[in-house]
Amino acid sequence: MKIDELIQDAMRRMDRSVESAHGDFNTLRTGRASTALLDRVQIDYYGQKTPLNQLATINVPEPRLLTIQPFDPNSVSAIERAIQESDLGLTPSNDGKVIRLPIPQLTEERRKELVRVVRQMAEDGRIAVRNVRRDVMHHLKELVTKGEVGDDEERRAEERVQKLTDDHTHKIDDLLKHKEAEILEV
Repeated sequence: MKIDELIQDAMRRMDRSVESAHGDFNTLRTGRASTALLDRVQIDYYGQKTPLNQLATINVPEPRLLTIQPFDPNSVSAIERAIQESDLGLTPSNDGKVIRLPIPQLTEERRKELVRVVRQMAEDGRIAVRNVRRDVMHHLKELVTKGEVGDDEERRAEERVQKLTDDHTHKIDDLLKHKEAEILEV
């Protein structure tokens, strides 16, 4: 039946939106070193934008230090430049072979800024979920106009889609609460 297919598709797309928001949250710095911090960093490598993790080995030797060992020693300066230009607020240093990235303690101001960023990411995730709902509601209306489903079926389907939307926005809110607590933890 078309309604069930629409709802299954909506569920898959909403799940992806929640996973995407969760992935975005993991790229934010919380005062602890994590290789996920560098997931968004793109390096201009021979004219191609390339993710850092494809150009180097990234390790966490200490809780407040990341080391980046490029596969190509000539790319050290490009990697350093990309990290400095990113919104991470980190200052890399290198010895020609390995880039060290100390993770400083977060200031109160930086914590508040990160909370704002994480809230915006959460809002983007919620918007993505609501866009899926809007698409499905539009398709349901089309089915009714074509006469393929009745008004009662449409209303029940809309309620199921709304419940899915609510569930997924709650998941994003829970992830947000967890991430905010992690950022504000001193």
